[in-house]
Amino acid sequence: MKNLHERDTVDMPLLKPPGAERPRPYSSLVRVELAGLSDVGRVRANNEDHFLVVRFSRAIDSLITNLPAGTVPAQAAEVGYGMVVADGVGGSAGGEVASRLAIQTLFNLAVSIPDWIMLPDSELTTEIMRRAGERYQQISTVLAEEAQADPDLRNMATTMTLAWSMGADLYVAHLGDSRAYLFHDGALRQLTRDHTLAQAMADRGEIAPEQVARNRLRHVLMQSLGANQCNVEPDIDRYELASGDYLLLCSDGLTDMVRDDIIASVFALKESAEAACRRLVDLALEAGGRDNVTVVVARYHLPDTP
Repeated sequence: MKNLHERDTVDMPLLKPPGAERPRPYSSLVRVELAGLSDVGRVRANNEDHFLVVRFSRAIDSLITNLPAGTVPAQAAEVGYGMVVADGVGGSAGGEVASRLAIQTLFNLAVSIPDWIMLPDSELTTEIMRRAGERYQQISTVLAEEAQADPDLRNMATTMTLAWSMGADLYVAHLGDSRAYLFHDGALRQLTRDHTLAQAMADRGEIAPEQVARNRLRHVLMQSLGANQCNVEPDIDRYELASGDYLLLCSDGLTDMVRDDIIASVFALKESAEAACRRLVDLALEAGGRDNVTVVVARYHLPDTP
């Protein structure tokens, strides 16, 4: 009888390494309509809001081979979509710089990551969310350092609400009072919780939830990026998308002017992402447009089977 360590190679079971099968092109089959608009509004002199929508992918294109047709696909790709809205605070110059610099820094941090996670399992999902929290902290540090270097930017800060999807997986990271909503199966759900003093008072039972929207402290931020905040704790969550879902990211220039039920009625029309985006901005302007209005809409079309 052979010792276990002396077994012939032919006796050893062949274990297929993870990912050895042909990659599933599921995320590349997802079709997403995207739209974004930002308007200075009817009162403010300048726009302190900024937004960015991106498409990111990991792909392999087969260029030249003598393998039989169909052995490897012409292209294997995993595709994702990212959206971010930032609403700057701290004065006309500071707020505009803060929101712009926050998104620019986020972009630079994303492209510098050497190992993008495009097929997350439960363990990798934890890592994705950890990285998102780390990125928020890094962005806040960059803003704080910039403010220290320039007295004109001393009090600058920004909200930042970020969403990214890969296939049916949706991740949302959030700090401040810009919001993310999901319209699913005829109902609008707010995915984010405002980091404001009024909301904190409601959470403690000091005021009723329905009083938050009218409270004078509803715009006093408890958390933001910059403003010399050493430690930030963004909310980061994962959701599952379904075909026909609308994702909305917006600054408070929309939600201060347009009620949630009106927002829901816009999506209930089942128009294109571009039409819904335009309609929402117009509603905010018609209601007075007292702040900058920024709206990003994504409409998802998922294949019937992965």
